[in-house]
Amino acid sequence: MLKIEENQRVAIFIDVQNMFYSAKHQHDSKLDFEKLLKLISRKRVVVRAIAYAVETEEIDQSNFFDFLTRMGIEVKKKPLRLRADGSSKGDWDMGLAIDALMISEKVDTIILVSGDGDFLHLINALKYKGTRAEVASFTNSSTKDLIAAADCHFPLDKDILIENKVKSNNKISKKPLKKTVKSNKLNKTKKGQ
Repeated sequence: MLKIEENQRVAIFIDVQNMFYSAKHQHDSKLDFEKLLKLISRKRVVVRAIAYAVETEEIDQSNFFDFLTRMGIEVKKKPLRLRADGSSKGDWDMGLAIDALMISEKVDTIILVSGDGDFLHLINALKYKGTRAEVASFTNSSTKDLIAAADCHFPLDKDILIENKVKSNNKISKKPLKKTVKSNKLNKTKKGQ
């Protein structure tokens, strides 16, 4: 790992969908973006932070986008596109890569928050241009080549997640509720006979 200097100017690029699904499938939780920024910035000067997200009509993400904006993260959104064959398309890979390459001339370090192996060529291109390229991701959902190519990898784990206490409380309260409903049905049937 290369030494991280506090005076480095960094730009952070967050692949929201990749990180959302990694946190959800591996830990049944959500990423804590405040902890994430603190971990990866390491007291360096964050020149720009951009989150790339795909919107769907079924899910209102406006509170999440407002939260990111209040943290100083620029949010770039695009709608999920439905194709004629029923499949869908919604990713920011090309847009994120172009933005990172354009900004790389104005910063010392680019930090990619994604484990998507499609970004391997971006990491190599950044390094070729002389920009330090770092990756922050959940190791189990990251391409090994991407991690190996980065100048530095920040492995994310459960410490970077939001505790989901409500979900566990709901699971506990549902069991007695189901039993009560079943016993009420039995009582109604007996009374009606």
